[in-house]
Amino acid sequence: MSSVKVIVTWSGQKFELEIEDDESVDSLKAKMYSLTNVEPDRQKLLFKGKLLTEYSDLSALNIKEGSKLMMMGTIGELPTEPKEKTLFYEDMTDKQRAETLKLPSGLENLGNTCYMNATLQCLRAIPELQESLNSFTGREAGSNVLQRNLTVSLRDLYHQMNQTTESYSPQSFLQVLRSAFPQFAQRNASGFMQQDADECWSQIISSLHQANVIIPKQDSNSSPIEGSFIDRYMKGEFTSTIKCLDAPEEEEVVTKEYFFKLNCHIRVTTNFLQNGITGALDENIEKTSPTLGRNATYSKSLRINRLPSYLTVQFVRFYWKTDRNIKILRKVKFPMELDVTEFCTDELKNKILPVRNSLLELEKERASSKRKAKLAENFSSQNATDSTNETNKETTNVEELEKIKKLIDPELAKDVGANVSGLYELYEWIKYDDDKVSIVTEEDIQKLDGGGDWHIAYILLYKSKQIA
Repeated sequence: MSSVKVIVTWSGQKFELEIEDDESVDSLKAKMYSLTNVEPDRQKLLFKGKLLTEYSDLSALNIKEGSKLMMMGTIGELPTEPKEKTLFYEDMTDKQRAETLKLPSGLENLGNTCYMNATLQCLRAIPELQESLNSFTGREAGSNVLQRNLTVSLRDLYHQMNQTTESYSPQSFLQVLRSAFPQFAQRNASGFMQQDADECWSQIISSLHQANVIIPKQDSNSSPIEGSFIDRYMKGEFTSTIKCLDAPEEEEVVTKEYFFKLNCHIRVTTNFLQNGITGALDENIEKTSPTLGRNATYSKSLRINRLPSYLTVQFVRFYWKTDRNIKILRKVKFPMELDVTEFCTDELKNKILPVRNSLLELEKERASSKRKAKLAENFSSQNATDSTNETNKETTNVEELEKIKKLIDPELAKDVGANVSGLYELYEWIKYDDDKVSIVTEEDIQKLDGGGDWHIAYILLYKSKQIA
């Protein structure tokens, strides 16, 4: 490998550099940076009046011993000493580490309590719930002692978990849970029995609902929000229509029902979450017909007329056979983004479709813009132009979102905690293996769709797609 010495002039100064025959322009700029403090991306190197780029082949330019190059560029603003002293990780308190890493703490397994740990961690992912719990005093009316105790214990548990990055023991909450619901204290010969996460989820949600955990006011001037947190953010409403198939002339019965979760029933033909939900919303039942005077077959159809901000979907993976529960291992795909418009009443569809369609169109445009930007990335040479384009994109997005907000139905806009678009995103992206906590990818999440007796999703928590 041979080399030559060249002279680089910059701002009235001369610098002697040694260039290898396979030297790159980036390497040359790095050398000049060490001598002049002009950052490489602020440098322009010229040889015989020609601008050298990252693609220039120095060995093909006939650069000889003593050749002269010119550099143009100015030194950027020198860094100033920070006003606050740097706090190193090892010097932080547990609370500071938790706030810095933003990685939630795990929960210790106290003996077949993974069902409870998973439930607590999933609910903890809802920030509005924690805010509402923080305002709960335990003196609220409308709940019994056990429900109040459970709610206070949950509030205190989340408060303690937010103060540390270490795993935490939920012993106090477990005792209160078993006191309120003795089923979770069942034992067998080897100790406390494993329990169903869905049962735990349902009992905690019911307790929070009965304890009337309210939504805190935004400020001293705002009016209190009617209804509890659960009513506003996690409760949906069905319109139920029952028709007699044996006597079509019989008047149909239309009523309202509320729900805290949607069920995904798994049958031999169920391949996708949406199929399972549809199967749970439409069914045939048998009951006495007042017009026929006997038992008759009726169709029961449920359609959603109110969507909550947080939508819970349960995979019904167990059924009772003889004397034990049998697990259904069938693979059922679930989406990262869920559109529930097809499950809504016509009235609700008319309210949410303008926002839904506009959001989907905007996302298509964003995806197209990203693809185009990626293709053009290698051809962009001026940072100022790129910065201007990014600013224009942000302005355009803000303008588009403001237009979409104006499409929100006035009644839905007043309904605090309601989903106004029918679109949801899967909300929980962190793996909690009791006290072990780790980040997972979208690909890892979608591997939980079943097919084998391994890790399988049982409860999905979806959050309303934000118009922001």
